[in-house]
Amino acid sequence: MIAIEHLRHVDAAPARSARAQYRAGSVAPTSGVAPGFTQANMIVLPRDWAFDFLLYAQRNPKACPVLDVSDPGSHRTLLAPDADLRTDLPLYRIWRDGTLAEETADASAAWAEHPDLVSFLIGCSFTFETPMLDAGIEIRHITDGSNVPMYLTNRPCRPAGRLHGNLVVSMRPIPAGRVADAATISGRFPAVHGAPVHIGAPDEIGIADLAKPEFGDAVRIEPGEVPVFWACGVTPQAAVMASGVPFAITHAPGHMFITDIPDSAYHA
Repeated sequence: MIAIEHLRHVDAAPARSARAQYRAGSVAPTSGVAPGFTQANMIVLPRDWAFDFLLYAQRNPKACPVLDVSDPGSHRTLLAPDADLRTDLPLYRIWRDGTLAEETADASAAWAEHPDLVSFLIGCSFTFETPMLDAGIEIRHITDGSNVPMYLTNRPCRPAGRLHGNLVVSMRPIPAGRVADAATISGRFPAVHGAPVHIGAPDEIGIADLAKPEFGDAVRIEPGEVPVFWACGVTPQAAVMASGVPFAITHAPGHMFITDIPDSAYHA
């Protein structure tokens, strides 16, 4: 298994330090934090909904690339053996009947409502931002200290069981001359969304105004830059809303789980 193989040889102190800060109550987007360590989206569901979601992820692997699945009732993951999934993300969302009921820095109380919760950790595009930065491609939301912009598109995901919904994408403005480089670099990381799903022309995927993302923060787009869109791990939250899921816990968009696994582990 990829987690076990790479944990043996990596000093994960930066990832552990970041998680300790979040466990202590620090709340901030995680893009650029613990560079070199894979970050993950999260959705936690009662066991009754777990198979539906596993099938949903299998049918929509670009948006929902699964990195790990917990045992029912467990709040642990092999991706960071000492972590607690109830407390070690900077910000959580609690969903009830498909509606966002609460955002909290500690999901322990909500977690205790169901003894059989199953956690899914899903690849995050933050993982390929470090190699893009190393290649000299600016990541605007990191430069500006903001959250990545994310948009609900008009592209339906393939439904599974009781789950359905549309694709969510993240966007990064890229200089026109570096778009091919950005696509090539991200394409080497298929386990964390891989290459872009759309380039330019946001209206073609149902985005009316780049200044009004459904999730995260709008960012500057300078002359000569092209909006580039990647499949996003917030897609499960769109499914929760569209499907009226009775109960779920997720990460707040942009506030990821930082694993002990190096980005290089997911390099194809």
